[in-house]
Amino acid sequence: MDMTKETLAEIRKNIRRAKKSEFYKKHFAGIDPEDVKAEADFLKLPFTDKEDLRNAYPLGLCAVPEERIVRIHSSSGTTGTPVIIPYTRKDVLDWAKMFKRCYEFAGVTAKDKIQITPGYGLWTAGIGFQLGAELLGAMALPLGPGNTDKQIKMMIDMGTTVLTATSSYALLLAEEIAKRGVKDKIRLKKGVIGSERWGKKMRKRIADELGVELYDIYGLTEVYGPGIGINCMHDAAMHMWTDYMYYEIIDPATGEPVKEGERGELVITTLQKEGAPLIRYRTHDLTREVLGKCACGQDYPRIAAIDGRSDDMVKVKGTIIFPSRVDELLSGVDGVSSEYQIMIDHVNGKDVVTVFFETARKSDGERRDLEKTVEREFKVSVGMTPKAKAVGMGELPRSEKKTPRIFDNRY
Repeated sequence: MDMTKETLAEIRKNIRRAKKSEFYKKHFAGIDPEDVKAEADFLKLPFTDKEDLRNAYPLGLCAVPEERIVRIHSSSGTTGTPVIIPYTRKDVLDWAKMFKRCYEFAGVTAKDKIQITPGYGLWTAGIGFQLGAELLGAMALPLGPGNTDKQIKMMIDMGTTVLTATSSYALLLAEEIAKRGVKDKIRLKKGVIGSERWGKKMRKRIADELGVELYDIYGLTEVYGPGIGINCMHDAAMHMWTDYMYYEIIDPATGEPVKEGERGELVITTLQKEGAPLIRYRTHDLTREVLGKCACGQDYPRIAAIDGRSDDMVKVKGTIIFPSRVDELLSGVDGVSSEYQIMIDHVNGKDVVTVFFETARKSDGERRDLEKTVEREFKVSVGMTPKAKAVGMGELPRSEKKTPRIFDNRY
């Protein structure tokens, strides 16, 4: 995105704030904020990565006196040292304002009833959805994750109009509602979905089975949480709240900016954050800038829906496999559903890749034909031939949070 004089001034202010933390005192040692006078100066600043944040555990990122911290959150990672992000009162309010804006861009109003299924606690998801709903003036139904029986009962009894969820749990709920034959009792109008990448086929299944408009909300714990961007009803691209952050898109291999409209890794610099300001934070999320003005008339710039991560690839026999690429190729095969899993094993000295996919087709002949088609398309699109295995609808595991797609059993 373009860097204005006003943005540069905010970045200099943010560097001054950040250098009050133990982490940035070291990370930016010798860097004077006043020397950042142009975009070229900004691009010389070092990146910040998640491993840096882990090394700052527990409160090395804190840039204000601890008595000003009103809350901490932590990333949802399950391995390694957690990342602790402290929030001031202003940070919490700014996050709520951004989330309220997300709801408004999705056409959600104070008259809506918003059922919140993402998790609470150290994870930023559930409480972020609730903060935005309450600031909007809508009725929040903070159920949190799991207990599908209760979720559907509350949805019916309370007349829920907006569902917030991960795409995996939204699909699970859609399948359960269809299985129980209660779709005519559901009053849902919209789904605000976040936390994980989801393909076109999955999006269409959720929208069709729940009968809702879907909105793709974006965020990450390190930068407030979900709510820093969302698409509007006019386009699938997500508007980013650039009054609170500056973003770049870089080549993940070189760290250099990509050309306008090219795919790369999203890098974010916070502009207003007090508790844990971040400068040139590598999200590892892959996207591209969407050029031109949106039909909605808003000036907030847009990025395409996240289609993968620069660090979620696996390499097999010299071939790189991205889940986003698998999503894309499977979406083009008629008869294959949105749900799949890839198992990578090492057998008798060789790497073996098996792609399990769901299908509604019943006959052995039809399934064999589909398996051959998937193997052929995989070879063309990815560059290697796996063993494809068709299974029935609902046979692959469902998740209340994020659904793992690739299981690498070689190590």
